[in-house]
Amino acid sequence: MFQNRLSAAQTGENHDTEGPYIKPAKHGFYVFYRGKTLLSRIDPVKQAERAVKAVLPLAGRTLYMLPSPLLGYGLPLIIENLPADSALLCIEADAALAALSQEYVNALKTSCPNGMRFIQTKNPAAAAAFVRKVWGQRRFRRVETLRLTGGWQLNAEVYEAETDMLRRVIATEWSNAMTLSKLGRLYIRNAIRNLSLLAACPGAEKLYLGRRPMFVLGAGPSLDDFLDNVERNPPPESCAIICADTALRPLKEREIKPDLVVALEAQHWNLRDFNGMGAWHVPVAMDMSALPAVNGVLGGESYLFWTRWTELSIFERLSALKILPVELPPLGSVGLSALSLALMLGTGPIFTAGIDFSFTIDKYHCRGSPSHGEALIRHTRFGGLYPSAAAFRAQDLTGALKSDPAMKNYRDLFEAEFAGSGRVFAIAGRGLPLGVETLSYEAALSAIRRAPHMSNAPLPAAGLVVRPPDTALIRSFIESELEMLHELLSILKGETGAARLDFLLDAASYLWAHFPDCAGAGGARPPAGDIGFLKRVRVEIEPFIKTWELALNAVH
Repeated sequence: MFQNRLSAAQTGENHDTEGPYIKPAKHGFYVFYRGKTLLSRIDPVKQAERAVKAVLPLAGRTLYMLPSPLLGYGLPLIIENLPADSALLCIEADAALAALSQEYVNALKTSCPNGMRFIQTKNPAAAAAFVRKVWGQRRFRRVETLRLTGGWQLNAEVYEAETDMLRRVIATEWSNAMTLSKLGRLYIRNAIRNLSLLAACPGAEKLYLGRRPMFVLGAGPSLDDFLDNVERNPPPESCAIICADTALRPLKEREIKPDLVVALEAQHWNLRDFNGMGAWHVPVAMDMSALPAVNGVLGGESYLFWTRWTELSIFERLSALKILPVELPPLGSVGLSALSLALMLGTGPIFTAGIDFSFTIDKYHCRGSPSHGEALIRHTRFGGLYPSAAAFRAQDLTGALKSDPAMKNYRDLFEAEFAGSGRVFAIAGRGLPLGVETLSYEAALSAIRRAPHMSNAPLPAAGLVVRPPDTALIRSFIESELEMLHELLSILKGETGAARLDFLLDAASYLWAHFPDCAGAGGARPPAGDIGFLKRVRVEIEPFIKTWELALNAVH
């Protein structure tokens, strides 16, 4: 196959010891690189095929990762047995080997156009982004590694990190699908009800803070040490404090008033974070999908932002009207969202505390948080502080510190989103390393005092013109949505023709996006001829009509 393609450089006739070189084996060819033989000198083809046969049959909905494919030996057998819903990712960390492999691997790609790709990278995040771009979300349920050559040993740690990243990304995508299935209906119903706030509440972008230093606080166990330091040595008044709603009560108990509280939670149990603090007059930045009762719960002004928790056509209609507030990425954690908002609100340094992604045997959250208070109430002779359910998923770190896979995924998301900003620093404390520079509290204060910053008064966004949404425009949008749902209901009742059925189902995708089969399919729905699907949609319509009517009545 390769005989006519071999140059003097490839065969090593210049006697350079670096390579890589393709040399004749007893049967076929082998690769020599950096003083190592990366394929068998006897029969590399059969050796690769034996490795493939050892894992046959190949599983469905699986991404098979082939590190360092070299001359592509074994690939034809993989392609022949690859299920239609699986795929093969050939990946090379070494640029020289990638240049050697690309021609041979791509020559086989024509026989598997949609199920096979080749990429050269040492970056796990780049590998994950490539997979998502090519195959989309939730295409695969697992990742398996096939080692057919010795080339993987040159960068074993890189390939292990890439495989681990792909597995965690796929697990997160399926976790997100389960969250959408469980809470998607609640998210969109809250967002519909919160449309009435658009005309009365400014967008969170109006809170622009200029160069003011900011502290962004979660409610992890390490927040206790941070708050002890604040009580002993308060930061300059020019610093802004932005906290997650879960951290609000611990701050209140120490009379440390934040400048802004961030709320994401869509469920009613989140209101326990605000109990007894209605007269504190603290501004709240709330997601459009947050529980509507959060508005004004602290007696201060409410500011809005929104996150695209999944792809819905209603988002495009709202965006076209330009009535939505600033959009934040869907990060799934109130601490991460608070940090994302802080980066948007100013240009000064940001210091995080209490964002631990870990816990101890006696504390999931810091002292004074609602969950810690409830754990103390439940603590008796017959039950400890440590929740028994957590024991099955906890992973020991150092000393008494523990974490779990979900928390580690959030930690990795933190690093991916914020490590490159150059403005985010972590206050030293217990917790997972976040991939950003860590400073002691004293060092952070020293950096704040040295940095130029503006006054402690909120500033208008420089050059940002935000037009308050017109009440009439909001009412008109809600009325058009109600007309659409009534038309769809009429079709499903058999009262009118079904010519616009497909269009209406797609336009009202919030009726079915949370169905488990749709959430797991990346937002794709069954065909309009699926009677079972239409019956489920029919059940959803009337409750949503009532929700839209409540939203319309709330717009003044």
